[in-house]
Amino acid sequence: MKDHEREHLIEILRSGEMPSPDWAPVLFPSKKEAELTYARKAREEDILAETMAVPLQPQRVFGGNGAGEWTNKLIFGDNLQAMKSLLDEKRRGELRNADGTPGIRLVYIDPPFSTKREMSGPGGAPAYQDKVQAAEFLEFLRRRLVIIRELLTDDGSVYIHLDWRMSSYVRVIMDEVFGRDNFLNEVVWCYKEREITKDRYNAKHDTILFYARNSANRSRPFNSLDIALPYSKGSEAKFNLVDKDGRRYQIRGKGGVYTGKQQLPPSVERAHPGLVYRDYWDTKPGVRPRDWFSDIAFENRASSARTDYPTQKPERLLQRFITASSNRGDIVADFFAGSGTTCAVAEKLGRRWIAADCGKLSIYTIQKRMLNLREEIGNKGEPLQVRPFTLYHSGLYDVARLTEQSEEAWRFFAMQLFDCKDEPHPVGGIRMDGTRRGRSVLVFPPHQDGDASITEETVAEIHRAIRRKASREIFLIAPAMRFGFFQDYLDLDEIRYYALRIPYSIIHELHHRDFSALRQPMDETEVNDTVDAVGFDFITRPELKYTVGRRSRGDLAFLRITTFRSHSRFRPTSTPEENLDSFSMLLLDLDYDAGCGVFELDRAFFTDEMKRTASGWTVEFPAAAIGSGIMAVFVDRYGNEAREKIAASQFSAPVRRARKKSTRTRRKAARRR
Repeated sequence: MKDHEREHLIEILRSGEMPSPDWAPVLFPSKKEAELTYARKAREEDILAETMAVPLQPQRVFGGNGAGEWTNKLIFGDNLQAMKSLLDEKRRGELRNADGTPGIRLVYIDPPFSTKREMSGPGGAPAYQDKVQAAEFLEFLRRRLVIIRELLTDDGSVYIHLDWRMSSYVRVIMDEVFGRDNFLNEVVWCYKEREITKDRYNAKHDTILFYARNSANRSRPFNSLDIALPYSKGSEAKFNLVDKDGRRYQIRGKGGVYTGKQQLPPSVERAHPGLVYRDYWDTKPGVRPRDWFSDIAFENRASSARTDYPTQKPERLLQRFITASSNRGDIVADFFAGSGTTCAVAEKLGRRWIAADCGKLSIYTIQKRMLNLREEIGNKGEPLQVRPFTLYHSGLYDVARLTEQSEEAWRFFAMQLFDCKDEPHPVGGIRMDGTRRGRSVLVFPPHQDGDASITEETVAEIHRAIRRKASREIFLIAPAMRFGFFQDYLDLDEIRYYALRIPYSIIHELHHRDFSALRQPMDETEVNDTVDAVGFDFITRPELKYTVGRRSRGDLAFLRITTFRSHSRFRPTSTPEENLDSFSMLLLDLDYDAGCGVFELDRAFFTDEMKRTASGWTVEFPAAAIGSGIMAVFVDRYGNEAREKIAASQFSAPVRRARKKSTRTRRKAARRR
């Protein structure tokens, strides 16, 4: 809307008149490009404004002490909220590439979409529920793409990996979010697997959509020569002449190519300067990249890079994308990190990296993978000493770690947690710590002298000091145990004082949204399902009882779960869950090194397979694989976990008792004597 149009419209509204229909194209301009329409499609402005930026809580630094300028990031939590926090870091100037450019240079994502059901109903007709599922997935993805666009540097790029089910729909979404002019390629990755379809062509390719943040930016990296493929043997054979320095060449000219079978006399070369020349083999960079790949195979089970994580992509595929669209020291991110191929390859190629996933299986798989990297692509060669990386939690927090922080660190975390701006200001002689939606915020530290409570009288004292200068709402943030009253808010005169407790008691009046928890898979088919968690929670150790031992035949050890109950605040209902209803998976490190205290995942068992065992909720594993002890991680469906260190002695071989001789046998022996 132009300035004179805006002024004219304001005059019309002030006069009390209704704007004429002629204003419709001005107020509601139609988009020139095609777009997908579906229910609950949010405006981009609302996505950026309303997405919560929950803080990243550091858990542990691996590969060093993390004291340098940058440490790579491994984030457990909902990627939408984590990305919003990273966007705040970019705006604060904390998310920078090695050359100082703010933002992320390259994003690769392989987003999940449930493939357990075909997207069609009986007789091939599209099923309504599947349409709903597809629309929900598209909006789930679109919200993340909007924030990815903002996270990218101006010369950044994004690759989105899809299969045949959703690629056409996502192409339209990408055109909406990034703009059609920024579409660069549709890359087709062809691969070979067992042929199983008999009534149509076998689907043996994936589609990767390649977009730029700004295709007009000429500084955008695309290192085509670095990913050039070697020429065929037939092409190399043509360079069969050798000069005095031992360099291989062929002679080219307007008359064609002259090879050894068509020797060009030196006199011709002298007589026609500029018409013929020596074409040297060592100046050939290779075949420039095309938009279809047929030279990269899946990571099969015999591969040294195989992690046994569902949907794992080959390192060579990520090597090509990362090499082409980033330089050393650039930040490469994957927000559906899965098995960690992106960060593994980024590490080997000297890039900075950020990896995020909402699954504990993914996080522990990546953690082990990064600590056992080898230098060459395909995880071959000498061991690679990784640069420091930090494991963060986003949306599921450890209260004990919070209370151990300095007062300033606590204040910063608390402000982030409730989406507050760090804007200290005085109100009536009291120093406020910031603002939340324009209202003042006061943060109380975890402990004070005498562990004084925040009582109703405390709030009354604050009110007496600020009531004439305060806004209608004041937010008080403190640990839950410090509040001496149970109400979510107190009303004094015309001011409402909200108590924002850590751990959080959800106040729907403030957020106008339903909070949901991270969901962990109950079987392997759910590993790649979409997860859209809103809000945050605090770690609550599940109630756990189990037994361990060794089978009578001696070669197998076992672990049986007898009691497992979750106490998460995000349970779907307030009804207590039955025993084992909330169990998600059991993760084992069979040779746990207590000295370094690093969990390295060896085995994963899901609910579905455990409850189907003959003895019920039991797993078996080779006794010979047990080292000095094992670490067992019991995970509930909300991401909470109970860790148990179990000594090897508890899996010792059972004592074989001598069988008592029957009365009949004793009588036979007596007669023989």
